[in-house]
Amino acid sequence: MRDRLLSTLGLCRRAGKLIWGFDAVAQAVAADKARLVLFARDISPKSAKEMRYLCEKKKIIPHTAPVTMDEIWFRVGKRAGILAVADQGLSHKITELLSRMHTEEE
Repeated sequence: MRDRLLSTLGLCRRAGKLIWGFDAVAQAVAADKARLVLFARDISPKSAKEMRYLCEKKKIIPHTAPVTMDEIWFRVGKRAGILAVADQGLSHKITELLSRMHTEEE
Protein backbone atom coordinates (compact mmCIF):
# COMPACT_ATOMS: atom_id res chain seq x y z
CA MET A 1 0.00 0.00 0.00
CA ARG A 2 2.87 2.40 0.74
CA ASP A 3 4.15 1.85 -2.79
CA ARG A 4 0.71 2.64 -4.21
CA LEU A 5 0.58 5.82 -2.14
CA LEU A 6 4.03 6.91 -3.31
CA SER A 7 3.15 6.00 -6.91
CA THR A 8 0.02 8.12 -6.70
CA LEU A 9 2.06 11.03 -5.35
CA GLY A 10 4.41 10.59 -8.31
CA LEU A 11 1.40 10.66 -10.63
CA CYS A 12 0.24 13.89 -8.97
CA ARG A 13 3.64 15.43 -9.63
CA ARG A 14 3.68 14.39 -13.27
CA ALA A 15 0.16 15.79 -13.66
CA GLY A 16 1.28 19.10 -12.17
CA LYS A 17 -1.13 18.74 -9.25
CA LEU A 18 1.38 18.26 -6.42
CA ILE A 19 2.52 21.19 -4.28
CA TRP A 20 5.40 20.72 -1.85
CA GLY A 21 7.09 22.70 0.88
CA PHE A 22 5.61 24.70 3.73
CA ASP A 23 5.38 28.08 1.99
CA ALA A 24 3.95 26.75 -1.28
CA VAL A 25 1.38 24.60 0.53
CA ALA A 26 0.43 27.51 2.80
CA GLN A 27 -0.21 29.65 -0.29
CA ALA A 28 -2.27 26.87 -1.91
CA VAL A 29 -4.35 26.48 1.26
CA ALA A 30 -4.93 30.23 1.49
CA ALA A 31 -5.94 30.38 -2.19
CA ASP A 32 -8.33 27.41 -1.82
CA LYS A 33 -6.29 25.36 -4.31
CA ALA A 34 -5.32 22.56 -1.92
CA ARG A 35 -7.78 19.68 -1.88
CA LEU A 36 -5.65 17.54 0.42
CA VAL A 37 -2.72 18.31 2.72
CA LEU A 38 -0.29 15.54 3.67
CA PHE A 39 2.49 15.40 6.23
CA ALA A 40 5.41 13.01 6.09
CA ARG A 41 5.62 10.98 9.28
CA ASP A 42 8.96 12.53 10.21
CA ILE A 43 7.95 16.19 9.82
CA SER A 44 8.91 18.54 12.62
CA PRO A 45 6.17 19.03 15.22
CA LYS A 46 6.45 22.82 14.86
CA SER A 47 5.82 22.73 11.10
CA ALA A 48 2.92 20.33 11.55
CA LYS A 49 1.37 22.55 14.22
CA GLU A 50 1.66 25.69 12.10
CA MET A 51 0.19 23.99 9.00
CA ARG A 52 -2.65 22.46 11.03
CA TYR A 53 -3.54 25.97 12.18
CA LEU A 54 -3.63 27.26 8.59
CA CYS A 55 -5.66 24.26 7.43
CA GLU A 56 -8.13 24.63 10.29
CA LYS A 57 -9.00 28.13 9.10
CA LYS A 58 -9.93 26.70 5.68
CA LYS A 59 -11.61 23.59 7.10
CA ILE A 60 -9.04 21.22 5.58
CA ILE A 61 -8.13 18.16 7.60
CA PRO A 62 -4.42 17.36 7.07
CA HIS A 63 -3.37 13.71 7.03
CA THR A 64 -0.11 12.15 8.14
CA ALA A 65 1.13 9.68 5.55
CA PRO A 66 3.07 6.63 6.75
CA VAL A 67 6.08 7.63 4.63
CA THR A 68 9.22 9.60 5.38
CA MET A 69 10.55 12.70 3.68
CA ASP A 70 13.30 10.59 2.12
CA GLU A 71 10.75 8.16 0.64
CA ILE A 72 8.88 11.12 -0.84
CA TRP A 73 12.17 12.47 -2.19
CA PHE A 74 13.00 9.14 -3.83
CA ARG A 75 9.59 8.82 -5.52
CA VAL A 76 8.65 12.43 -6.24
CA GLY A 77 12.08 13.99 -6.73
CA LYS A 78 11.66 16.66 -4.08
CA ARG A 79 12.43 16.31 -0.38
CA ALA A 80 9.44 17.73 1.46
CA GLY A 81 7.55 17.02 4.64
CA ILE A 82 4.39 18.88 3.67
CA LEU A 83 2.54 18.21 0.44
CA ALA A 84 -0.74 19.36 -1.05
CA VAL A 85 -2.75 17.84 -3.87
CA ALA A 86 -4.60 20.32 -6.08
CA ASP A 87 -6.91 17.83 -7.81
CA GLN A 88 -10.15 16.49 -6.33
CA GLY A 89 -9.95 13.06 -7.98
CA LEU A 90 -6.34 12.43 -7.01
CA SER A 91 -6.93 13.67 -3.48
CA HIS A 92 -9.87 11.29 -3.17
CA LYS A 93 -7.69 8.39 -4.36
CA ILE A 94 -4.99 9.23 -1.80
CA THR A 95 -7.57 9.57 0.99
CA GLU A 96 -8.92 6.11 0.11
CA LEU A 97 -5.40 4.63 0.19
CA LEU A 98 -4.69 6.24 3.56
CA SER A 99 -7.98 4.92 4.92
CA ARG A 100 -7.18 1.39 3.76
CA MET A 101 -3.68 1.63 5.23
CA HIS A 102 -5.12 2.78 8.54
CA THR A 103 -7.62 -0.08 8.55
CA GLU A 104 -4.86 -2.63 7.88
CA GLU A 105 -2.84 -1.34 10.85
CA GLU A 106 -5.68 -2.06 13.29
